[in-house]
Amino acid sequence: MAAEGSANGFRLARPGVSDARPSPPSGDPAPEEPLSEDALLDLSLDLAGHDVAETLAALDAELIGLANVKVRVREIAALLMIDRARRRFGLASSRPTMHMSFTGGPGTGKTTVALRMAQMLHALGYIRKPKVHTVTRDDLVGQFIGHTAPKTKEAIAKAAGGVLFIDEAYYLFRPENERDYGQEVIEILLQEMENERANLVVIFAGYPDRMDRFFSANPGLSSRVAHHLEFADYTHDELMGIAELMVAGENFRFDEGAHTAFDEYLTVRMTRPRFSNARSVRNAIDRCRLRQAKRLVEAGRPLSRTDLITLTERDVYGSSVFDDLDQEVGATSCRTD
Repeated sequence: MAAEGSANGFRLARPGVSDARPSPPSGDPAPEEPLSEDALLDLSLDLAGHDVAETLAALDAELIGLANVKVRVREIAALLMIDRARRRFGLASSRPTMHMSFTGGPGTGKTTVALRMAQMLHALGYIRKPKVHTVTRDDLVGQFIGHTAPKTKEAIAKAAGGVLFIDEAYYLFRPENERDYGQEVIEILLQEMENERANLVVIFAGYPDRMDRFFSANPGLSSRVAHHLEFADYTHDELMGIAELMVAGENFRFDEGAHTAFDEYLTVRMTRPRFSNARSVRNAIDRCRLRQAKRLVEAGRPLSRTDLITLTERDVYGSSVFDDLDQEVGATSCRTD
């Protein structure tokens, strides 16, 4: 496909775009006549630019905070954009490695970023499909000799052309058990990550401390992971912003009292065991909705639209996290969290 406006811009083949040339099995764009040394490229004319911008905008809209993660995602997008531009001038270079590690606590957005990353890599022609195949140890490790390799290769085949997301990846390595088959999975992954670089991106995910031990025990694996993204726990204010986004996204709203109550709820809940960032916020809102529904049904009166969309302080204070604080406000018989 020729450059638009002679040397003023470029249009590279990209999987899934109808007006671009088909890509070979590797996912690389079809060969084009190199531009002359004095040509100029307008990056804004790249077919992928619009899709990448939309993906990055969606990431900003979906996730509050995570500034360092968003910066790295943009850096990766810029790297691949420039790599595409270099190819238009016939500048040969090795294919950038995109295998990644996502480390962070539960509910910090790792899965969401993986999905957006797959969309971005597809838009830039790096992978053939904008899909993420998520697996855990149970999907990869067999229970007897000869069972692990087929399971692992089946998972890799399902992810082919896209992203293989391995959640809680550290469970693959169990040095205390000499007969554990997790090491076999790692060896297969090492081989496939090198041999299938043009057809597969692997993302390892898990808690920071355990992932550090996992990679330190597997130096060959660590050397093949080019991008390490750290997902920090959300601050109180960020979690409050996430709650407001979630509530609005479900066509609800906090009234003034509920907003204050949920702020107090977060202060208490963040100190309790098994707090899972945005996941815990989601669960808390779901339980507020349960208490709201019970309150409205028991009201025994006609309901307005405002009734149906409004969460009140009573719906929040019904949570059991307030028991020890003597701050309950009604709905004491409907404590579900």
